[in-house]
Amino acid sequence: MHASVGDRILVHGRTVGQQDRQAEVVEVLGPDGTPPFRVRFDDGHETLMSPGPDTVVRHIAEEGR
Repeated sequence: MHASVGDRILVHGRTVGQQDRQAEVVEVLGPDGTPPFRVRFDDGHETLMSPGPDTVVRHIAEEGR
């Protein structure tokens, strides 16, 4: 998984009734755009994240198409 600063990460809910969460990548700490990422969720919470299989990266370059 690769991401750049400004990309959006979508974390799918893992249990029934749990909503998806979105975060913005604010820092890429791995080499060549790889995890871990520092992300900021929509509620303002920031954390380090190494995304798993329930996560999708939405690249900002793709959103403009």
